Amino acid sequence: MDNVLVTGGAGYIGSHACKLLSQQGYSPVAFDNLTTGWADAVKFGPLVQADLLDRTALDAVFQKYKPIAVMHFAARSEVGEATHRPACYWRTNVVGSLNLVEAMIKADCKCMVFSSTCATYAALDGVALDENSLQMPLNAYGASKRTVEEFLRDFEISNGLKSVVFRYFNVAGADDASEIGEWHQPETHLIPLMIEVAARKRDALTIHGTDYSTQDGTCVRDYVHVMDLVDAHVKGLEWLLRGNDSRVFNLGTGKGFSVKEVVSECITTTGLDVPHRYGPRREGDASSLISGSQRAIKELGWNPKRSTLKHMIADAWRWHQTGGYSL
Repeated sequence: MDNVLVTGGAGYIGSHACKLLSQQGYSPVAFDNLTTGWADAVKFGPLVQADLLDRTALDAVFQKYKPIAVMHFAARSEVGEATHRPACYWRTNVVGSLNLVEAMIKADCKCMVFSSTCATYAALDGVALDENSLQMPLNAYGASKRTVEEFLRDFEISNGLKSVVFRYFNVAGADDASEIGEWHQPETHLIPLMIEVAARKRDALTIHGTDYSTQDGTCVRDYVHVMDLVDAHVKGLEWLLRGNDSRVFNLGTGKGFSVKEVVSECITTTGLDVPHRYGPRREGDASSLISGSQRAIKELGWNPKRSTLKHMIADAWRWHQTGGYSL
């Protein structure tokens, strides 16, 4: 089987990508420093515990496994942290990605599927975002991802590196078999936080900001099921392997849900209460981020069939009942 290097392969999205790659006949090689990833999540191929900032380790993994392509998920990704600790984001997300690209070129590996973000876009309230929307990030997370997108274009011109870039929105859910799921320590994401409150592992959920220009004053986001998301990544990989040109795709359903709507669905799906309180806005948060693109559906044949709030919350709830990963 052909090897595919999956950076961040012990993390939430990367581990799900490894599972689907394995099911589709590829051999995923997880490359992860385990800062936020979990060794327990690596079930579908080997784990190389190393850091993108370690160029020697990168060269060694390319020499040993000779991957045909890279799926690049490894990054720091917390908006609040990015606002107060920007150096971490420029170092890890930009310098680490540059190391990776240079190692790819040295090894003559010329296909990358890059996990970018809708946080590269400007705050365009009430606008459904497509791939041509203005990019003007609000924080170092979005800015670092945009920078990687830019140098991928440069390396295509200079070295023939082809890439598929996915700018996606909020991700939720878990695989149907509950083998892997979303597990952060400490937890910062809305749906797992809600589930911890519903399970009485946390006293209350804090909703950050109630004065946004949305229907109920709370932030609105476009949610995608994690298995739909990684399905697009595998389709993007195969797009490149068929010899197609580099391409940028938004991944979203085109339907946004406010924080209050997500809480309401969690109560309905679990049958449990979710006590909550209100806090100030988080710095760097846009009021609404929704995809207005059909490009991935039309060109990749992507079908986000699992991406309903009910399905995502139910899968996440079932995963959390397994107890999560070992600390």
